[in-house]
Amino acid sequence: MTANVNLVLGGTGKTGRRVVSRLRERNLPVRPLSRSTEIPFDWTDRATWGPAIEGGGALYLVPPFALDPIHEFVQRAVEAGVRRVVALSGRGSDLYHFQVMLRGERAARESGVDWTVLRPNHFFQNFSEDPLLLPALLAGEVVLPTGDHPDPMVDVEDIADVAVAALTEDGHSGQTYTLTGPRGISFAEGTALVARESGREIRYKEVSGPEYVAHLVAQGVPVDDARDLRTVYEAVREGTIVEQSGDVERVLGRPARDFESFVRRERTAWV
Repeated sequence: MTANVNLVLGGTGKTGRRVVSRLRERNLPVRPLSRSTEIPFDWTDRATWGPAIEGGGALYLVPPFALDPIHEFVQRAVEAGVRRVVALSGRGSDLYHFQVMLRGERAARESGVDWTVLRPNHFFQNFSEDPLLLPALLAGEVVLPTGDHPDPMVDVEDIADVAVAALTEDGHSGQTYTLTGPRGISFAEGTALVARESGREIRYKEVSGPEYVAHLVAQGVPVDDARDLRTVYEAVREGTIVEQSGDVERVLGRPARDFESFVRRERTAWV
């Protein structure tokens, strides 16, 4: 296998597939990794780890949803030759003790090699790709417990650009980047912008945290997952993750993409 391959976990996901695409555009060696990729990877099946990490030089670490052996896997990757780890986390991971994200961060920081942590706000693409929010928009009613605080959401395209910079360029080791868009936007405003651009009638309904959990459970979401989502969205209501950071521009040398351009670009998702 090719040496110094860029290993991309979650290679078919929101950020991972965009990271893969950018690396391929640069003709850089890349190996997308998931259970469905050519070389399959499964957190719960250690037999898949060896082939997945062979020849790897840099690792884009997207933690799993469960508390799988992240630290052990990263150490295995380093022993196999990985010399740079870029970990995707989330803003508020430290404040709200999101254990999977924090374990991914710790695995990167304790890897003994160059590391970078990415902490983005909510994604623009939740409006166009999320398995809960997108159907709600298409059905005409968005139910959330976010309050009216503005959230400086970020375009996944910008996250991918920053991730590729950290994977392939020097100067990012030991950095924790908070990735935001250029301004705060509430979920109610985001819903209204989607409605206007798509020509759909979409109502935004504000609910309490317990009401939101009950709403999700009624849709078949497991109660523990519903409670986790409540915490994620109530972080917006509590106003703890609403400051714009400027890290996207500092890393890329250009302004972060705005929500309005995202809505115009992704209009067909809602039409």
